[in-house]
Amino acid sequence: MTNGTQKLSVLEKAGYSLGDGAANLVYMTVILFQLNFYTDTMGIVAGIAGTLLLVGRFWDAFFDPMMGVIADRTNTRWGRFRPWVLWTALPFAVVMVLAYTVPGSRYGPTLIYAAVTNILLMTLYSANNTPYSAMTAVMTGDVNERTSISSYRFVAALIAQLMVGGFTLPLVAKFGQGNTAKGWQMTIGLWALICLVCFVITFLSTRERIKPVAQEKVSIRQSFGTLGKIGPWVAMFIVTLAHFTANSMRDGTVIYFFQYYVNKDRLFDFLRGAGLPYAASGAGAGGWWFSLLNAFGLVINATKSNVSSVGFSLWNISGQVVLVIGVLFSTYLSIKFGKKAVALTGFALTTILMAGFIFLPPDNIRAIFVMIWLRSLGYAPTIPLLWAMFADVVDYAEWKTGRRTTGVIYATVLFALKLGLSLGGFLAGWLLTGYGYHPHVAQTEHALLGIRLTISIYPAILYSIVVAALCFYPIGKKLNLQIQDELTERRKGA
Repeated sequence: MTNGTQKLSVLEKAGYSLGDGAANLVYMTVILFQLNFYTDTMGIVAGIAGTLLLVGRFWDAFFDPMMGVIADRTNTRWGRFRPWVLWTALPFAVVMVLAYTVPGSRYGPTLIYAAVTNILLMTLYSANNTPYSAMTAVMTGDVNERTSISSYRFVAALIAQLMVGGFTLPLVAKFGQGNTAKGWQMTIGLWALICLVCFVITFLSTRERIKPVAQEKVSIRQSFGTLGKIGPWVAMFIVTLAHFTANSMRDGTVIYFFQYYVNKDRLFDFLRGAGLPYAASGAGAGGWWFSLLNAFGLVINATKSNVSSVGFSLWNISGQVVLVIGVLFSTYLSIKFGKKAVALTGFALTTILMAGFIFLPPDNIRAIFVMIWLRSLGYAPTIPLLWAMFADVVDYAEWKTGRRTTGVIYATVLFALKLGLSLGGFLAGWLLTGYGYHPHVAQTEHALLGIRLTISIYPAILYSIVVAALCFYPIGKKLNLQIQDELTERRKGA
């Protein structure tokens, strides 16, 4: 038995972080591209595609609490949560590729295939990510170390998001050579291989240290029954649900914003001014910079047909770089001001800046890029803090009830996350349909308005709910430290 307050090595934190980097290769592909893959590659109507996402993620959301109970009751020499990262690694990688494979041209079988593979992908995501997320609460009991772990974790996650957002579409074009379905399968195959390696490293490099003080058997009904009485859990459930509904709605629609709203001529000029090469000019061909960018599909082709995808990729890459920089300040800010204060400020700024996207004109490319940089800077410190706050909720529940239900609390929060992803994807698909979106054609003004609202005003409304819920979250800096000290004393006597 250990009280779990010791410092963790850099290698263990880095090893743990790779698990979230791997998960984000899946998560960001789903968020950014799955709706578009279904509509523009599989040929599924946008509203139906949104419904498929809702069904798969809704099942996933309900599976999370079951997975939390299973993980809490897992007992191996490697711990309760850590083994699941290893056990799910290979199946997860295989199903990733299947989910982005086009089975054929017949519409009915394609719908069934998409639904089944999406449900399998989301189930394995839960079986892997629910125990992985719970590991934060059992690797250490030190509240500042948890923030540090979360910062490492989300640097890796943001690098993965940079890879997905920056290189997926160019790699699809490069591998596919005109065959989009082949390009998707090969690109996701690359991401899946990286995932497999990262999950194995996470398992090998981490340890579980916190053990429950109370050893009595607790029924599943008891595990879930007390959650509604835990104020911080209620607040974080609402925060998570609204937060990820907004992110899913917005992030899944940005690609349409670049494809159909942003002025391609002005975007081409901006990309050339940023130093990206243009194949038709021949300038720089054969040089190391040209070769590097060409390897990732970031060279503008001779027909300019990939301007939107290259612009979208650069927009994502630059935004993720700013996010990584902002995350590096998260631990310092939370130690100085407390997690709640930093999260509240960050989400308030994000709400305002996200709403501002509605005012961006299609030809002011510089403003479109500056806005994502500002939004990323305001949002960045909140990213690791949320997961550190979930660990604090676990401690709060143990402090109040005497029982440590780590898996259940993380699973129910992940339920809210997946439910948010479900609702966001569903709403995005049906909003596009409702505003009159049709793939591969020029969009009407009404359809363009729908795209713009879905990346700005609608998610900003949801973010305002996040801000309101955080106002009622009771664990400030002082209470956080008090809980840590009292639980440490209990564990010493256990």
